[in-house]
Amino acid sequence: MMMTDFTREHMWLQIQHELSLRKLIEGSEYQEELKYDFNIKGELRHLDTNESFVFNYYKNAHEQNHKRYQVLGHLITQYVYELLERVCMLQKVYIPTDATEDEPRSFFFMSKNALTSSSSLIVLLQDHGVFCAGQWGQRTIVSEGLRHGTQIPFIKMALQSHRGVIVLNPNDNFVDLKTEKERLGSSTREEALTSTQSVWWIPKRGSSSPEEHTIYVWDHFISKSTAKNVAFIAHGYGGLAFVDLLVQRKWEVMNKVYSVAFIDSMHNTQHQTRSDPQIQEWIQKYCREWVSNSKPLDKAVGSLVKMNCPTVSAGTERYGLAPSCCLHAIFKYLKSTLKTKTTTSFRYSPVATRSSTSKKRDNK
Repeated sequence: MMMTDFTREHMWLQIQHELSLRKLIEGSEYQEELKYDFNIKGELRHLDTNESFVFNYYKNAHEQNHKRYQVLGHLITQYVYELLERVCMLQKVYIPTDATEDEPRSFFFMSKNALTSSSSLIVLLQDHGVFCAGQWGQRTIVSEGLRHGTQIPFIKMALQSHRGVIVLNPNDNFVDLKTEKERLGSSTREEALTSTQSVWWIPKRGSSSPEEHTIYVWDHFISKSTAKNVAFIAHGYGGLAFVDLLVQRKWEVMNKVYSVAFIDSMHNTQHQTRSDPQIQEWIQKYCREWVSNSKPLDKAVGSLVKMNCPTVSAGTERYGLAPSCCLHAIFKYLKSTLKTKTTTSFRYSPVATRSSTSKKRDNK
């Protein structure tokens, strides 16, 4: 069972108390309203009643309850970041790489020496939402626990198979001046926010959208890595962001990416590829999609779109549980496709020249 990803590992048990969500909550203004922590199974439970999270804490006060939930979500995000760094031993990489001292920055995570010492690299690309790196879905974390809602089981499995890992952070797109006090002096900030009641947002260069973030990390990190075999696991909108990358960096992606596992992807092959037959053929050959469905895991699911990749069931009808339910099936697929790639050569292997390299950036 995947639960063992959280209960059997000595490292997890050793630092569980040091890295508790409760410690983060105690540093907030919601100590009493959020008496929760993750138990040994990675499930969010009330400290007194051991019950799962209850949204309606305040009676007939949806706005207050929503604010409380937002605070919990923010704290879970910080907690997952700590798990990525201290349990999975990933490194936080800030972008853009040439950011000035006062410029808003985003970041992503990757395993140590992922760009230099790994022959195989797995890139995790999440859905669109309020959640950030390391999460498949915040609501799933709250209701089902860390092993279903976070990417940690995927990261652990990749590392155990001696692959490098990159965890993208495609939803970290803006700085909110209302909450990022360090970006403005207090007097300037107060004056700015009183002069207009709307929230001020500053886009993060290179990460103002999931698509831009994905392309930036590809251009500055993944494409320059020594890894010859790169695989993507993309959930929901992450699938759309990957296909956008494929269109924008066509030959680079075709030559470096050996397989893509989509999970309930929102991509549209025909619309995004502009009917490019080479891209469509590549998607059909090197991609597979797992979708929420009533059929058993890995059973074929019919697709109405002819140029789609092979589509199979994720083994659940619940969208939020799809990633965790097809975890082992995805890694089995990636292992088999990597084995196939090492015994055969890609069809798309144009000889790189200075002129052709310059054209790549202008492609599409």
